[in-house]
Amino acid sequence: MMKSPCKVLLPFFCSLLCLILPATLLAQDAKSSFKFDFGSGTATPGYQKINPDDTFNDSKGYGFDFGSTVTAVTRGDQKKLTGNYITSDKPFYFSVNVPEGNYKVTLTLGDIKGSSEVTVRAESRRLMLEKIKINKGVTNRISFIVNIRKPDISTGGKVVLKSREFGKYDWDDKLSLEFNGIRPCIDALEVEKVDNQITVYLAGNSTVVDQDDEPWCSWGQMITRFFKPGVAIADHAESGLTLGSFLNSHRLDKILSIIKPGDYLFIEFGHNDQKEKGPDDGAYKSYTERFKLFISQIRAKSAIPVIVTSTSRRAFNDSGKVVNTLGDYPDAARKIAKEQNVALIDLNIMTTKLYEALGNEGSKRAFVWYPANSFPNQTKDLTDNTHFNGYGAYEIAKCIIEGIRSNHLNIARYIIDVPPFDPSHPDPVDTFNLPASPKNSTIKPDGN
Repeated sequence: MMKSPCKVLLPFFCSLLCLILPATLLAQDAKSSFKFDFGSGTATPGYQKINPDDTFNDSKGYGFDFGSTVTAVTRGDQKKLTGNYITSDKPFYFSVNVPEGNYKVTLTLGDIKGSSEVTVRAESRRLMLEKIKINKGVTNRISFIVNIRKPDISTGGKVVLKSREFGKYDWDDKLSLEFNGIRPCIDALEVEKVDNQITVYLAGNSTVVDQDDEPWCSWGQMITRFFKPGVAIADHAESGLTLGSFLNSHRLDKILSIIKPGDYLFIEFGHNDQKEKGPDDGAYKSYTERFKLFISQIRAKSAIPVIVTSTSRRAFNDSGKVVNTLGDYPDAARKIAKEQNVALIDLNIMTTKLYEALGNEGSKRAFVWYPANSFPNQTKDLTDNTHFNGYGAYEIAKCIIEGIRSNHLNIARYIIDVPPFDPSHPDPVDTFNLPASPKNSTIKPDGN
């Protein structure tokens, strides 16, 4: 009797599936899990050897990026994790293609021949490690969490990006790391997708967004430095946005499509909302109603909303006191938080104290106030009373940390390296110093 075609072909397809499926799964694992051994010579078992001339390309999916130049140095100590490392006298980048999600990044740093210091930023200048010093003869393994996002929304559609966001490292297909400092020595890099992190999503404007270029900076890209693994910061803020434009560009839809129970959404708006002059606009109208919408939709996902009042602008009266330039918007946010029983971080009051402590002139050093020629191609003075430099953003991130603690939020247990902070007694500006990123711009962010 002739066998049916199905009975003949079924074993063939089953065998083929058994051959294909493991390879497919391995390929998927490879996309979200990497171990790189930097330098020359033989790779440590289980690690991919990366030589100085391994530049990034799409087909390979990893390598030194954005024109970086590095040097391989042999330590001559094979008993350590790796026998050599890479370094450079200029900032350098390494990128790897990964899917959307949270990633644990582990670096092996150090050299047996000398001391080193490294500052690491991720994506669009998120501060991950600050001036980590490694003594001579020591290697150190340090981990941090980087959030990777894509414009596509799993429930349909895409985030509507502004023109300035195209090409931004935050929205591309890569996890990019910037290495900076004094003789940074990078031995090895491990990248592993992790699904067990509490994710803190940020919704806001230019005072929150990951600013691409020096000297602009925000608290959203500084706060990453103050959390150990266990918490991921996902900054979805963008310059010039209001609660309404955040909604209309599908950014809340994006967050709702991926947020998990127990995650957080920190919401800071007001600077641009106050410029909306329609008949239904205003602090106690559209601003209040949209805040309630954010809160209800986040709670529907069993996640936790947190309201953050807008940072004050730098505006002093003759008595040396900061003037409120935000109208009723901070008050409206406070009332919404009380009415909806939502945790409130009153950044408006905290930044007022911060600026007044620094003084009218001294507070300029927390903002983008720089004379001409402070940066390449800067032919005119920069005078911005809304947007912060690295020092200002760093101090405001500490204000947010203090707000997390005072509200007894669950994520407080993951905070590192921040003693109690009083904005009336800020860190001395003269002692603050971070190595500058290579990219800089004289163009003010949207929403100034």
